[in-house]
Amino acid sequence: MKNSLISLTVVCGLLIVVTICIGQYRPSIPADRGGVPEWKNDAEFKHDVFTFVRIRYNSHQGWRRWATDYPDSDLNFSYRLQQLTSMKVDPEGRILELTDEELFDYPFIYLIEPGSLEFTEDEVTALRRYLSNGGFMMVDDFWGEAEWDNFALEMKRVFPERELVDIPLEHPIFHCVYDLKEKPQVPSIGVAQWGRSEGITWEREDAKQVHYRGLFDDKGRLMAVVCHNTDLGDGWEREGEDKWYFQEFSEKKAYPLGINIVFYAMTH
Repeated sequence: MKNSLISLTVVCGLLIVVTICIGQYRPSIPADRGGVPEWKNDAEFKHDVFTFVRIRYNSHQGWRRWATDYPDSDLNFSYRLQQLTSMKVDPEGRILELTDEELFDYPFIYLIEPGSLEFTEDEVTALRRYLSNGGFMMVDDFWGEAEWDNFALEMKRVFPERELVDIPLEHPIFHCVYDLKEKPQVPSIGVAQWGRSEGITWEREDAKQVHYRGLFDDKGRLMAVVCHNTDLGDGWEREGEDKWYFQEFSEKKAYPLGINIVFYAMTH
């Protein structure tokens, strides 16, 4: 590990230590955890850890888009979160459906590739209840106007009276741990390699502009952050496959913003 600048932040009486530098490139090693190191948490405080929860949902395209990048993105992100901060993190994570009663045991959920998702009425009710009662949702990896329209329509079923609005760069979510100078667009590794010489980081012509939109409650609390025309999950999943991709997208963009989002969600 190369030398790292240490940031000390006290939130709600908890000292959170964050290493500003992501660290060295870590090539993937075939193993049960895909080369991701294992770690142990104190058994006496097994419920006092952050757990990365991925949401399983139905899609009208009929395949498991909810499982995109799984399990490597979840394992890698959890590893980096416990490596770079003083947060205690579950090394395994969880997969839950919105209708699982266990959902309310976890303050953070991750939903990926929602461009063709189709909520049931029970899921609509559960998600509204979860977000209204303090839960936080991160949505990631969908591209273009058609996928946006589908997701926005489904969220209107959850909160008919609320709008998803662009989060300005000045918002603390872009600065609370890592001070980001731009709203990052992270392409999948294949698109990044293909477009490297031309600087292309978008996956389709109607997805050139990255958007980070938020859903706020009546008190101004950010309940959900929606990452559109970007793929943070691929930056986590594919970090060990290409050193250039790691350095340009995983280290500089995908991990810093992901850690910012979790930090903000857990402290607001």
